[in-house]
Amino acid sequence: MEPVRLQTERLVLAAPKIADIDAITAACQDPEIPRWTTVPSPYTRESAREFVEITAQRWADESHATWSMYADGEVVGSIGLHHIVDHESGAQAELGYWVAASARGKGYVVEAAMAVIDWAFDERGLVRLDWRAKVGNEPSARAARALGFRYEGMQRQFLTGPRGRDDGWVGGLLVSDDRSPVEWPIL
Repeated sequence: MEPVRLQTERLVLAAPKIADIDAITAACQDPEIPRWTTVPSPYTRESAREFVEITAQRWADESHATWSMYADGEVVGSIGLHHIVDHESGAQAELGYWVAASARGKGYVVEAAMAVIDWAFDERGLVRLDWRAKVGNEPSARAARALGFRYEGMQRQFLTGPRGRDDGWVGGLLVSDDRSPVEWPIL
């Protein structure tokens, strides 16, 4: 699949490119990003180069769809549909994201995710999106709740990454959900 460009009121979402390597490297120096995600730590320029290259490969093999988020031409984060799996009963994927420290609190994740979710359900034909986060990642949980995800529980030692296993919160959003925020017991 060719990379898809999406646009919102304030953001452009496009596949990360070589020109983004320095901005991605700088953003991933923030200790909060590796704390809550699977990005390598320490994060090097080589890590960013590999990310850009593997993103292109994953678009081509249709296993992931990952975008850089650009505000006023600057990279402010990354968002993607990971582990896209086609089933006889419909495709599903996991929504993941991170935002640079300087861009937090501006609503960029929710704005970008709305566009990605619309594309996933309306254009790509997915029927379910999963959301996962390490227990304690309340900013990610607040964003997922705002997007209409339903909290589905906590799974022990569920998440794996370069630093081991972690307990994880999980949520889901179905194509048939109305996307209105509902109460979450963890927030």
